[in-house]
Amino acid sequence: MLDIGDKVPAFSGLNSENKEINLSDFKGKKIVIYFYPKDDTPGCTKEACSFRDSFTELTEKEIVVLGISIDDVKSHQKFQKKYDLPFNLISDSDKKIVNLFDVYKEKSMYGKTFWGIVRTTFLVNENGNIVYIFKKPKSEIHAKEVLDKFSEL
Repeated sequence: MLDIGDKVPAFSGLNSENKEINLSDFKGKKIVIYFYPKDDTPGCTKEACSFRDSFTELTEKEIVVLGISIDDVKSHQKFQKKYDLPFNLISDSDKKIVNLFDVYKEKSMYGKTFWGIVRTTFLVNENGNIVYIFKKPKSEIHAKEVLDKFSEL
């Protein structure tokens, strides 16, 4: 897994408008890269809405938000529209980005094992280095956690 101080790996993917988004598009900016398991599920919706509700403050602090899951573009379109999400959701249906960040892992629930995204958020500074990793973000207040952490750094 990537660690604090590492250069964030370059990646690209399609957003909900079917437009290719590259990490290099945000060079020189602070970036939140948050990985979430699935569109329109309770925890993922709370997390996305947390970023939506704090989007003005994030933007004022020049912080870019990128949400990434393995859902397809169509799923992201519905999710973004339903909750009026003002930031990019990137589709990683081929699992290249989640594997690059090592957040696609074997999980278990109710005695069954399966593969999925482990909810993880990477904070990246203007130089492209990882400055903090949330390994267990609190969905409902995650944007506040991010803002507080960026303020501390």
